[in-house]
Amino acid sequence: MSFSSYVPTKVFCGRGCVREYGAAMKPLGAHALIVTGKSSARCGALQDVCAALAANGQDYTVFDRVLPNPTLACVREGVALARAAGADLVVGVGGGSPMDAAKAIAVLAVEARADEAVFAGGYGEAALPMAHVPTTAGTGSEVTPYAILTDDFARTKTSISSPALFPKFAFLDGSYTDGLPLQITRDTAADALSHAVESMLKKSSSPASETFAKESLRILYPRLKSLEDLTEETRDALLWASCLAGMAIAQTGTTIVHGMGYFLTYDRGVAHGRANALLLGETLRLCEEKGVPALGEICVACGASVDEICKTLSHLCGARENVPRETLERYAARTMSNKNIGKCKFDPTQGDVLRILLRSLGDGSFIG
Repeated sequence: MSFSSYVPTKVFCGRGCVREYGAAMKPLGAHALIVTGKSSARCGALQDVCAALAANGQDYTVFDRVLPNPTLACVREGVALARAAGADLVVGVGGGSPMDAAKAIAVLAVEARADEAVFAGGYGEAALPMAHVPTTAGTGSEVTPYAILTDDFARTKTSISSPALFPKFAFLDGSYTDGLPLQITRDTAADALSHAVESMLKKSSSPASETFAKESLRILYPRLKSLEDLTEETRDALLWASCLAGMAIAQTGTTIVHGMGYFLTYDRGVAHGRANALLLGETLRLCEEKGVPALGEICVACGASVDEICKTLSHLCGARENVPRETLERYAARTMSNKNIGKCKFDPTQGDVLRILLRSLGDGSFIG
């Protein structure tokens, strides 16, 4: 057996952990650019980060203009502010969008690239050091080397990746998620579920990544059926499960479920986690028909059958979007150029991808 595992982010976990362990950020730099959206101020995360930095004697500048699905223009604005302020560290506060924007800002502040080269890969090992504070339970970005941005050139969402994008620290405080609306809680939990499942469906999965993924599923899946009753314990558990799923995909990456879902987000404004949930059930059914061994391990970790998992996903999604067949055919064709198409254990053909899309988002029929 031969594999490697790299999980360099130190995680602090617990309510109040930013104030309790915020001194860990002091060696990272003298002036922080805090990258966030407007909601972090309402949940208390931004105030706690500012207080921790002030207690360390660190200056900070707040960039709070990140919107969902951040664009290169947003990132460029953040890079300009970081340079103008003399920032030498970045703190990402928020859900996946602020944390991904923070990563892109941290690397592009050090390695200048033209817009058309941002998604070309080949990044070096230099970036401003980062600490991340998630305020949703789903993305896992606080422990991954990826930043997902809107790619207007390709008309989808695309990732950039580098070991330099691993944050140095992650602070997991479930209290920041206490006030999240139910729909956001469902969408982000579905994203975490998809991360854990997809990691196990990658050919690059290993005993290390599967340990993270299975533990995430063990914690997460039973709670998906009772999200209407959200106790502090449940909120904390969802956040930890999300982090574990992030650790899993940090080793493996995701599958075409994410690749297909990005089209829905870019073209039709479907929330990222919801897009994954809409497509994951039919992907599992395809794996069942193809006899993918990992599916059995996924079911054991969830304590549920494929049918039960699909029913849970349907409950999370509610009424589904209906997308014209011709649009889904275009998505299927474009998915075949996804970098992960040959890295999935279920070896999807274009017909398989179209079937997933049609049964998930079409009229339920499938021909071909």
